[in-house]
Amino acid sequence: MNRPRRPVGAQQHRRTLRSTLQSAAQTHWRTARQSLQRLLHTPVATAMTVAVIGIALVLPVGLLLTLDNLRGLSGNLGGVSQVSVYLEDSVNAAQAEALVQELVQRENVQQARYISPQEGAEEFIAYSGLGDILAALSENPLPGVIVLTPQLLDAAAAQALQSALEGLPGVQSVQLDLAWVERLQQLFALAGRAAAGLLLVLALGVAFVTGNTIRLAIEGRRAEILVVKLVGGTDADVALPFLYCGAFYGLGGAISACLLLWLGMLLLQGPAQTLLTLYGSDFRLQGLGIGGAALLLAGGGLLGWLGALLSVRQHLAAIEPR
Repeated sequence: MNRPRRPVGAQQHRRTLRSTLQSAAQTHWRTARQSLQRLLHTPVATAMTVAVIGIALVLPVGLLLTLDNLRGLSGNLGGVSQVSVYLEDSVNAAQAEALVQELVQRENVQQARYISPQEGAEEFIAYSGLGDILAALSENPLPGVIVLTPQLLDAAAAQALQSALEGLPGVQSVQLDLAWVERLQQLFALAGRAAAGLLLVLALGVAFVTGNTIRLAIEGRRAEILVVKLVGGTDADVALPFLYCGAFYGLGGAISACLLLWLGMLLLQGPAQTLLTLYGSDFRLQGLGIGGAALLLAGGGLLGWLGALLSVRQHLAAIEPR
């Protein structure tokens, strides 16, 4: 009688590896499902923990989202709105218009407009309320001005543009106020660092909240853990359900944070859009988006898992059968 030949060598190794991976996957799937069911059996306690984690996550993420919207609303933190090019008295209107046509051909200039001395005087009288003083003068002291609207530039590029404009013939001086740009940059940098620090502190808080919750769960299941260890279960076998519980806590908190951010954006979208429309802006508030939400969910799950891991390593070792 011919007996079936047993697989040997590489073939046996492949089958053993595949069966091992399948067994591990089944174990993880079964443990994750049982851990989720255990959490759902205590909905009030689970909801409270998830709510605390969600609030801890929504604060720094909401602040970062606000900063991103403010950056988008300003167009560019280093951008300049206008550059005033003051012309010499010898430059007539035709020469000034020719200079305007030359400037608008530059790559970093969006538009340019010439304001003659007469138009400047009319605007000064209309808006300053000091028309009597200007009328008392024998001649108009205001020079011709070309008002430039540059493309979005950073501070260094704006200063380079200023130097280039000052070297043009017929240009007396160029006014470019970058002080407010630098202040705005420093303000946003400070707010960004504060948001990052708050995110770090509250991320540690999420890990600690999750770890403390897992510690209470370990104490509540001490007898079960002792039985598992008596029949030969390892610390890794005992820890796996608690790690999944921690990950589910963090993931649930991240989901609640996403919902809170979406609700806040929904409430602010209408009034904010009305206000922006009054100012002639077509900017729209931006939410997390798919990528941001996915990153928040992954981060929340990871923080919950890390908190559970710290708690498991600290407390499981103290539970040993005697």
